[in-house]
Amino acid sequence: MAANDIVIASAGLVSPIGLSLAETAAAARARVARLHEIDWMDRRFQPFIVGTVPDDGLPELAAPLASLPLQYREARMLRLAHVALEEALAPLQGKQVGCIPLLLGLPEQHTTLPLNPRAFLEHLNQQWPDALDLKRSVAAARGRAAGLMALREACARLQRGDSDFVLVGGVDCLVDLYVLGTLDLQGRIRNEINSDGFSPAEGAAFLLLARAATAQAHGLQPLASVLGAAHGHEAGHVYSDESYLGEGLAAAFAALLAEAPPPQPIASVYCSFNGERYWAREFGVARLRQAGAFEPEHQMEHPAECFGDLGSAHGPALAALAAHGVRHGYRHSPCLVYASSDHGDRAASLLASAH
Repeated sequence: MAANDIVIASAGLVSPIGLSLAETAAAARARVARLHEIDWMDRRFQPFIVGTVPDDGLPELAAPLASLPLQYREARMLRLAHVALEEALAPLQGKQVGCIPLLLGLPEQHTTLPLNPRAFLEHLNQQWPDALDLKRSVAAARGRAAGLMALREACARLQRGDSDFVLVGGVDCLVDLYVLGTLDLQGRIRNEINSDGFSPAEGAAFLLLARAATAQAHGLQPLASVLGAAHGHEAGHVYSDESYLGEGLAAAFAALLAEAPPPQPIASVYCSFNGERYWAREFGVARLRQAGAFEPEHQMEHPAECFGDLGSAHGPALAALAAHGVRHGYRHSPCLVYASSDHGDRAASLLASAH
């Protein structure tokens, strides 16, 4: 893609540390952590420590959905998505832009009854009506990397002129009793006796993408330019019996940097580290193989230390935070944003100033 041609025109984010992108970004910069105990107990009869969004900050389910037999998790995700979607689309309010296609990342950690991606999109369209182009929308249950994986497809659609705008996003709620119990049995949840674990959380994030000329024509002030996007697959992932070699993220970085060589060395990185050692080791392999592309003292940001692991909302949340930082000058560009899913998907994108 041509440098600076695709931009993040706006973004919306709701997390345990903020009900908007600006609020979440400010709290993350201040290293405000909001993780707390809940009533549900783990297998040692200790309360789970999680990150949750205040219930009074979320809208109620839309009337058509209130009577449906939705799982608690899906109902929660619809309410979370409503907040972030409303923020992302706010700059288009009153403009004649029509319905917008959405490429959505959904959970890879399932309950006893996995979410139906198509049904979730239809329910989201009822929760926030007349905004989404359902026929051209896609949802994929691929975890943290899903939203960043979708960036490449979104940019391709915009370059072809399929749409003036495309939404990319993710939503998840890991604070589900079955999900928590499963992760606890696998020894993955951080607690007093397990330091090699993560804090489950919930959230939603959406990026509104457009070509730079389209954003300008609608009077929008972009957050950042998308220089490139790529993805890979790690055969030796968390749940695989194969040996971990670090090939997936390294391949994603190599493809990204080959397609979109940064104009200067990468100055900052937003990553999906969540507290498990596996992910830091993975970055070490990928970073070593592309050492020349990074500034020696590049800044590392891993906001899961503040809001926990947002699951499939994590990748778009990182991109939104990185874009906000670049737009407001407290994060230097080029900025690398990447996310890794539990089952092997890896995705990375490169953002730069749009001005």
